[in-house]
Amino acid sequence: MENFDITLAQNIAYILAAILFITGIKMLGKEATAQRGNVISAIGMFVAIIVTAINIVNPFVVLGGILLGAFIGSVIAIKVKMTSIPEMVALFNGFGGLATFFIAWSEMSNTNDNLFQYLLVILTIYIGGVTFSGSLIAFGKLSERLKIGKGHLVTNLFISFFYISLISILAMLVLPMIGSLPLNFETIFYIYLALVMLGGVGFVLPIGGGDMPVVISLLNSLSGIAAAFAGLILVNNVLIVAGSLVGASGLILTIIMAKAMNRTIGNILFVGYAASGASSSSEQGEVKPINAEDAFLILENASSVLIVPGYGMAVAQAQHVVRELGELLEENGTDVKYGIHPVAGRMPGHMNVLLAEANVSYDLLAEPDDVNPMMDTVDVAIVIGANDVVNPSATEEPGSPIYGMPILEVANARTVFVLKRSMSSGFAGVQNPLFFKENTRMLFGDAKESISGLVSEFKD
Repeated sequence: MENFDITLAQNIAYILAAILFITGIKMLGKEATAQRGNVISAIGMFVAIIVTAINIVNPFVVLGGILLGAFIGSVIAIKVKMTSIPEMVALFNGFGGLATFFIAWSEMSNTNDNLFQYLLVILTIYIGGVTFSGSLIAFGKLSERLKIGKGHLVTNLFISFFYISLISILAMLVLPMIGSLPLNFETIFYIYLALVMLGGVGFVLPIGGGDMPVVISLLNSLSGIAAAFAGLILVNNVLIVAGSLVGASGLILTIIMAKAMNRTIGNILFVGYAASGASSSSEQGEVKPINAEDAFLILENASSVLIVPGYGMAVAQAQHVVRELGELLEENGTDVKYGIHPVAGRMPGHMNVLLAEANVSYDLLAEPDDVNPMMDTVDVAIVIGANDVVNPSATEEPGSPIYGMPILEVANARTVFVLKRSMSSGFAGVQNPLFFKENTRMLFGDAKESISGLVSEFKD
């Protein structure tokens, strides 16, 4: 035991934890293994924490933190509704950023005469702080508690703080390179901390709700990058690996989401829908309402049905009755698919999560590229609370703010049922010509009640 190398043992344990992380993430890609993958990743994190605690003078503090965090996380996981998952993800991203913010702050005193360490601390503070305050704003927008948007006086004020924060981080990075730190550096540092937090607010506040899926993905990536930097500061291998995995995967997902909207990340963050152009869409005729009884008669004779879920399904918590309707249609001999747009809902994979929670098989989910070429063979497309992702303006109106955005081209189906509470526009604020198409029928009301009505008709 005298020759036992504790550092070597720690590094071996860190490698094991990293393997568990990677294996767990890989397993999340399939419905059958997703739950096990989540557990395996959690075990990897637990191993990493326990091993790290060995070098801590008072490991009971770490143990207390683990127990407290596990308790809070368990309560949130049990109580949170599936419709609130986007807000929860936003908060978790924020807390990850806050943790790295405090880690870097605590290490500031250890940067004397170490330029690399100093630069890491300054960068980590900025990324972590912006992630935290930006995530709080994202939470407010997703939960509809915060409705201040682009052009508002308060928004413009915080945008100014964001640009000032960019200047401040450049100044903080350059400061030690041009000479010794000034005597009042402590005051300057605290001002920097404040600007970082205000800058994060200005970073997210002007971004519209329709862009929140991309923003959440980006904030997730930033929290991972901040964690990797914190790992470099602490010389903690597992934190570097875990942070790099989150940062890289989040960035890839952000790029995929932006591509799905046919926009650049810069356009989303610094321009927004409102500045992209003016829509020429206006009411183009009269809508044609339909009731559940008449909709049932059409569905009963349909050979193929495409169900397109959107945020309206999430709000109504209609995923279970949607699955039930799908099963009844299949029993009736109908080919049923679920058209999933990458940015439908308010977070990446929002619709996938809701349908998985309702035990809808992943095999029935189809992306736009899969269903659009054969849309003219679909007898009925049922659009449940989706708007922008099925808006024909994206393909038909060059002047529209969403022109060029890939959509589910449900207008090409033989019949379209649109389930909505009202004629309101989507996040992009663009009127939807789909509502006025000759082959479209509007089924107004709560999505859950409307689908339940259709289910009842099939059972009678």
